[in-house]
Parts: sequence; C-alpha cells; structure tokens
Amino acid sequence: MRRAAYIRKRETKPDARYNNVLVTRFINSLMIQGKKSVAERIFYGAMDIIEQKTGTDGLTVLKTAMQNVKPILEVKSRRVGGATYQVPVEVRQDRRNALALRWLISFARSRPDHTMADRLSAELIAASKNEGGAVKKREDTHKMAEANKAFAHYRW
Repeated sequence: MRRAAYIRKRETKPDARYNNVLVTRFINSLMIQGKKSVAERIFYGAMDIIEQKTGTDGLTVLKTAMQNVKPILEVKSRRVGGATYQVPVEVRQDRRNALALRWLISFARSRPDHTMADRLSAELIAASKNEGGAVKKREDTHKMAEANKAFAHYRW
C-alpha cells in the first residue's frame, strides 16, 4: 500500500472545436502511440459524417450514445473462504465514462466499414439508438450483475 497522500486528478482541458471535456477524453482514448492529430482527424471526421447522416448535431448524438452505453452495475471477483464469487457493485461516475468510451471505441474498431471515421460514426449512431455492440456489452454487464444479486452481501 502506498503511504503518500491522495493523488489529485488532473483537469482535462476542453477541445478546440466543441469546447467540451468529454470530446477531449474521447480523442485521448482514441489516440494510438501518441498521435493526437490523427485521433482528432478521425473523431472530427466521424462527427461530420454523423451530422450528414442524421441531420442533428454530432455532440448531441455523442452524449446520447454515452448515456446509453454507461453501465450502472458491474461484477467484481471477491474471494471468500476458498470460493470466488462475482459480487455486483455500483460503478463510480468516472469509471462509467471510462468504460463507455472504451467500449464504444473497441466496438467501432471491430466494425467492417472502410475508414475509422466511418466505423466510429456508425457505432455512435447505433449506440444513440440503443443498438450496436457497446449497448449489448452494457446489457450483458447488467445481466451478469442481476444474475449474481444473491452474492451482494459479500460487497466490501
């Protein structure tokens, strides 16, 4: 265990185009090998495609998609007397956002479309309509937590 004091979280600066912290976090999660300009080009390209396809603001589609993907419950392994139980726990707000971002990006990467901007825009549109792989992942996580509700008293 560390003995140091509480580590303060760094403040994330909002992005240039939408002036939104969520967009900056999304771009940072999308980034591979420190290539932020490539990640920005992909993200803003996806936002342009979303605005063309849906006719609504890309930021509202992103926020709706994030709202639909954020998990409320998850299971954590807890070892009690030689047996391992999957204990359902509530997810903290910052972890909800991190999981939603991670799931959206990973399922966008696994889509069969041509460019990453196309894949990301398709996944975000699907998630805003409560469809797609990221929403299914959230549903599976909730089902797992619901199935293991009997072990909730092992929560720590």
